[in-house]
Amino acid sequence: MAGVKFFVQSPEISTGTALKTLLQVTAPTNQRVKVSELSISFKGTSNTAAPIKCDVARQSTAGTMTGLTPTKLDSGVAETIQSTAQHTATSEPTLTANLMTEEVHPQGAFSWQAPFGGELIVAGGSRIGLAVTAAADVTASARMTCEE
Repeated sequence: MAGVKFFVQSPEISTGTALKTLLQVTAPTNQRVKVSELSISFKGTSNTAAPIKCDVARQSTAGTMTGLTPTKLDSGVAETIQSTAQHTATSEPTLTANLMTEEVHPQGAFSWQAPFGGELIVAGGSRIGLAVTAAADVTASARMTCEE
C-alpha cells in the first residue's frame, strides 16, 4: 500500500423499504484497500420510527449503481486512485459476508472508526458495501474513508 488516502461520499439517497446498498468501494486488481472509517446518517422525521438495519458487507458482484469518483484526502499526492466506487443500487450486489450490523434510529447516524491496526481489508478486485434495510423510506447518506 502506497499510503494514498481517499474518501467516497454518497449523495442523499432514498432508502426504500427493501435492502439497498448505499455505497460500494471496489479495490483495484492485485491491490488491497484498507477501510479506516464508515458512516451512515439519516434524515428521518418520526421519533417513534423503527430502527434501520445497517450492514457493512463484502459483496461479490457490483450490482447496478451509479459511478462515484473517490476523492484524495491530500490533493498534493501525485498518485492516481485506482479504486472505484458507486452508489444507490437499483439492482443489489450479491452479499457474501456480513462484517458488522448496527440498528440505527432514522433520526440518527452510525459511525465506525477502525482501532489502530484494525482497518477492514478489502482484497484486490473485491468489494465492500454499506447497505440498509428500513421499515419506512428515509433519506440517507453514506461515507467511507480508505487507503490504497
